[in-house]
Amino acid sequence: MIYELKEQRALAVTEMRAMVEKSQAEKRSMTADENTRFEVLKSKITDLESQETRASFLENAERNMKGAPVHGDKSFTELESSVSLMSVIRAGMEGRSLTGAEAEYSKEIERRTGRKAGGVFVPMSTLEKRVNTTSSSPEIVPTDYRPDQFIEPFRNKLLARTLGVRVLSGLHGDVAIPAYGTGVTSAWVAENGALTASDLTHDTKSLSPKHVGALSEMSRQLIQQSSPDIEQLLRDDMAFALAAAIDSALIKGGGSNEPTGIIPTVGIQTQSLATLDWSGISAMIEKSELANSNASAWLTSPGVMKKLRVTLKSASSGATYLTENGRLADLPIHSTKQVPLATAKGQLILGEFSQVLLGIWSELDILVNPFDSTAYARGGVLVRAMATCDIVIRHPEAFVLANDIVVS
Repeated sequence: MIYELKEQRALAVTEMRAMVEKSQAEKRSMTADENTRFEVLKSKITDLESQETRASFLENAERNMKGAPVHGDKSFTELESSVSLMSVIRAGMEGRSLTGAEAEYSKEIERRTGRKAGGVFVPMSTLEKRVNTTSSSPEIVPTDYRPDQFIEPFRNKLLARTLGVRVLSGLHGDVAIPAYGTGVTSAWVAENGALTASDLTHDTKSLSPKHVGALSEMSRQLIQQSSPDIEQLLRDDMAFALAAAIDSALIKGGGSNEPTGIIPTVGIQTQSLATLDWSGISAMIEKSELANSNASAWLTSPGVMKKLRVTLKSASSGATYLTENGRLADLPIHSTKQVPLATAKGQLILGEFSQVLLGIWSELDILVNPFDSTAYARGGVLVRAMATCDIVIRHPEAFVLANDIVVS
């Protein structure tokens, strides 16, 4: 609703500005009809501002009443879908302020999160570090080309978040989540015997902001000449680059400045599959069940998946393969190149993926810089994007890892 009110107000202001500029260009005073229309528009703007104030007050009151930001309201969803990344880039390149949906979205995110953007907030996405020019991307310059038929690259499958990872969004400060440590113990005692005291203990799982970003240079000609199709292409490219970085951190991570994902987390269970057989697979399932975990899926790499597809459960006549029809031990199994090798050996993860917690402070903060010396000399612009998140494993024992599978 607020977005619609602001849009109407902007249209009225634009019409008033056009009337004033027309009279000034013709070096005359406004006509009686123009004055009448000007006053009507002025009254309309005053009324729209009052409506906007009331609507904003109600939204804040509802948000405070519920105790959390309202991310699913219709007006915000419509506003988010109206944001044009190319409009943000062009505004930065031309050194002017944002207007319209782009400006409103960034301000709304600042209001909801209580944080100022380092550049401009736009919906979830990021940028690969690459130079996009009309020579390197001729398919998206509107001459006789067909940008609607742009041939996208094959990319790694991003699976971690689709496997049921829990997501906390709109975070502000560091997050501390209390966790169960140890419980009281019971014992049978003889008559008049004394019980031994035992204490209930607790642990804490912490999330703190960690940053991932990328840098892209775009040529001036590409930005100015490209058809609207580049908007979706750019969104897809940016969304994949950020999602790939987060997906990789969820699975492994633990590197310099990275969150720590499943594989390096202290406390996960392990099982040797140096000899890949049904006995080892069954042992992984047993370890998960002994930890009272409700394992939901397997995650591995294409090399391990191949081995599972060609390895029989037993030497008996008529035996089936370890993996058939996308399932292993009656649980779905997924493969992606996002799962790395461990010293040239394949890895297989069995887990309850809802035990992974992804905290998000900012999915994308984008800043356009038309004044970088290298890009400036070519008339291009640099686009920097940063995302802020962290990862914690709620129950490490919910995951069983085999990292010694021979894949060659």
